[in-house]
Amino acid sequence: MRDDLIGLFPPGTRLDGDGTLLIGGCPVTDLAERYGTPALLVDEGALRARARAYADGLAARWPNSRVVFASKAFPCTAVYRLMAEEGLGADVAGGGELALALAAGTDPAALVVHGNARTTAELRAAVEAGAGLIVVDGFDDIDRLERILADDRCVPASGEQGVLVRVTPDIRPATHAAVSTGQADSKFGLLPAPAKEAIARLRGSDRLRLDGVHVHIGSQILDTEPFRRAVEAVAALGDFAVYDLGGGLGARYSYDDHPPSVAAYLDALIGAARGVLPATARILIEPGRSMVAEAGVSLYRAVTVKRGAGATFVAVDGGMGDNLEVSLYRQRFEATVATRVGGGETCRLVGRHCESGDELVTGVPLRDPRPGDLIAVPATGAYTYALSNNYNGALRPPVVFCRDGRHRAVVRRETYADLLRRDL
Repeated sequence: MRDDLIGLFPPGTRLDGDGTLLIGGCPVTDLAERYGTPALLVDEGALRARARAYADGLAARWPNSRVVFASKAFPCTAVYRLMAEEGLGADVAGGGELALALAAGTDPAALVVHGNARTTAELRAAVEAGAGLIVVDGFDDIDRLERILADDRCVPASGEQGVLVRVTPDIRPATHAAVSTGQADSKFGLLPAPAKEAIARLRGSDRLRLDGVHVHIGSQILDTEPFRRAVEAVAALGDFAVYDLGGGLGARYSYDDHPPSVAAYLDALIGAARGVLPATARILIEPGRSMVAEAGVSLYRAVTVKRGAGATFVAVDGGMGDNLEVSLYRQRFEATVATRVGGGETCRLVGRHCESGDELVTGVPLRDPRPGDLIAVPATGAYTYALSNNYNGALRPPVVFCRDGRHRAVVRRETYADLLRRDL
């Protein structure tokens, strides 16, 4: 079981001679001493390797293509910068992610701008930044963009703004309802009939250049078949220069999760594309969760251990403030005492926040847990940073990149002064 548990951590994770976890070659005891807890540790080498696996794998199967990181999974400036260094574009949802991507040096032409309710100000910022593609989520987006582009000061150098129409294909994959986006009652995109109307309207626009269509059916999808059907759905709308096939491949959080490999996912996706899409088209994909989840590890310190009432509660110094995935989606994680890895008594790993629902992992084996122990939770690179919050006045944790035995903070821990900074 210990080997199975280690397999949930970033590739290359190992134990030192004392049985302590090493993330990116760095003992977690050293990291806790230097940066405190809770902390989000990122194996930089593993993250870069994942980005290359996606980029190289897609290019080998469909040369006219690009991987665009779905940055809502980990909207951290250092992560945007890393993705740009690896040649990836960025999918941004809203003005904040746009600002972060640009600050990190992302090529504006490699930006894909998403969102179901973007304001005029956000769309204007995207146009003014030179964003390569803006995804039209509905007819109001067309109205706003045409008004923006009627101002000659906002017209891109090319004279046109490239757009994609987001298509809702009425596909409901097997995933949590909160992260399913392709079904008929989704708030995102347009069903095929109104999508055709939007396409026809855009083809007549003087300032909006219809480059193609976009589809995204959800997240944490562990089966390739829904992706095949989504490709077929957008192909039915006609021939375009660009097809953005979205993301959604699931990550392995727990022993029961068995997502397809990146290679298997790309084989299925591009296999379907070869059968129904024009050979000259450009294909974009937007991996998010599956890009970053495995590279992240949350490190906590146990504060209290309570035995009784049929359960052993191990409470740590973090919780739903730094990992809201459990409360929102009932996502299952695993955990271990970082200096006594694997095995032990069945515990309820709970957080410090004043909510009974603040549980990180229920029914997790922890070996002889004691106050002061370091507790490591793997596969936390996706959405934990994005959803972190200040509930109970908690301070959001630092982000620490680890690689080849070296470490550096890329986001500092919040301070109480930060909590007061916006007060008037």
